[in-house]
Amino acid sequence: MKKIILGLVAALTLTACSSGGGAVTNLSAAEFSTKSQEAGVVTLDVRTPGEFMTGHIAGAINIDVEATTFDSEIAKLDKTKTYAVYCHSGRRSGIATESMAKAGFTSLFNLSNGVADWIAQGMPLVTT
Repeated sequence: MKKIILGLVAALTLTACSSGGGAVTNLSAAEFSTKSQEAGVVTLDVRTPGEFMTGHIAGAINIDVEATTFDSEIAKLDKTKTYAVYCHSGRRSGIATESMAKAGFTSLFNLSNGVADWIAQGMPLVTT
């Protein structure tokens, strides 16, 4: 019974994290830190500009997932690149990565519990 439940959970997780031909990989803060530092990876903060200004991961670009311009802004991005996406708690970055996958992005990484977990793990934010 336990194997069946674990199998169902795994299947649901894979279904929830992949759509539109692209896949989203959820990462812990430590894993996200490593991924975001890889050459060619674009770090994307999908919080509001106000949240971004109070502190963000170094090198991140800000595109607010709840702004009416989100779809047109991501349309300007290179779909062949790898994106490390985060928000405050992981909810908005989940929405953003799902939208991006549907738009044809194929290499997406989501900070599971958001910048809140990043901070809890003692990782730095910048305010520039």
